[in-house]
Amino acid sequence: MASATYTSAQKFLHWALFALVILLYALTYGEDLLPRGDPAVDAIWRLHISFGLLLAAFVFWRVVLRGMRGAPRLPAEMPAPERAAAKVGHFILYALLIAIPVLGILLAWFRGDALSFFGLFTVPAPFAPDRATARTIRELHSLCANGILIVAGIHALAALYHHFIRRDGVMARMLPGNR
Repeated sequence: MASATYTSAQKFLHWALFALVILLYALTYGEDLLPRGDPAVDAIWRLHISFGLLLAAFVFWRVVLRGMRGAPRLPAEMPAPERAAAKVGHFILYALLIAIPVLGILLAWFRGDALSFFGLFTVPAPFAPDRATARTIRELHSLCANGILIVAGIHALAALYHHFIRRDGVMARMLPGNR
């Protein structure tokens, strides 16, 4: 039988992924504010890679938990089109959360950069740099990053709608402290 709420680990991962996506976006735009060649740009890039790898690990953990624990059932009174929209929206969020770090890893490698996780370990690029491929991957990575902001924004608006207008407990299932 499905639980009425998400587990504590699922809630932690939901909010941690939200924070990481915002942080990674902020790092990207923070880098754009600095002049080309500024040494801080390299530091920001290294932080972006490290936090991106953390995001990848949390996404993996979230997908495993979702597979093992599932998700609470939606309210019985929720119309079928809303249920379908919720399923499609969650599928798109998961797809983007998987695609973004995979593309980020490939981007780093095709740029010729090693992946370093906060200096604790390094994974060298398994192939030679390729600027044309890196440019294409960067565009896809950026497109997906922008896409997740849009889809997550719609997701948040839907949650707020359910919380403040429908008052059906959908949002409360993901809030800390609710059982």
